[in-house]
Amino acid sequence: MRALIAALLLAPAITFAATKNARLAEQFRRADADGNGMVSRAEAERAAPLLAKQFDAIDANRDGQISAEEIRAFRRAGRSERRARGSSKFDQYFARADTDGDGALSRAEAERGLPRLAKKFERIDRDGDGRLTREEMQAWLAARRAARTGKAG
Repeated sequence: MRALIAALLLAPAITFAATKNARLAEQFRRADADGNGMVSRAEAERAAPLLAKQFDAIDANRDGQISAEEIRAFRRAGRSERRARGSSKFDQYFARADTDGDGALSRAEAERGLPRLAKKFERIDRDGDGRLTREEMQAWLAARRAARTGKAG
């Protein structure tokens, strides 16, 4: 039953990712005017201006052409970097709100340091102990992101 529920929740996200990947593959094929499986700087400038702007950053082997794999690697690196920035920002907000430094937020700390989040305190406090741990907050944020992604697909 859990597997079915998980599949139903993930289906829109998977469909969205597949659609996005198909769209990117089509854009790559259009940009590859000579059909050699690579996009040169000139091809990128003519058919994919956003790709052309980041050409040097994407062209990892510096051969003057971009492969589909180089684009995938560039995109993966960008996602990892964005996740790391988001995580460190989360840690900063959490540390600032955790005034007693015990690694968890009491309701009072949440109300003072993260008032918008404090309004959702009971929903986030999974174990009902009256304290929000980093793990509880990260799980809640991940669930919200997953729900948004599902709605977008």
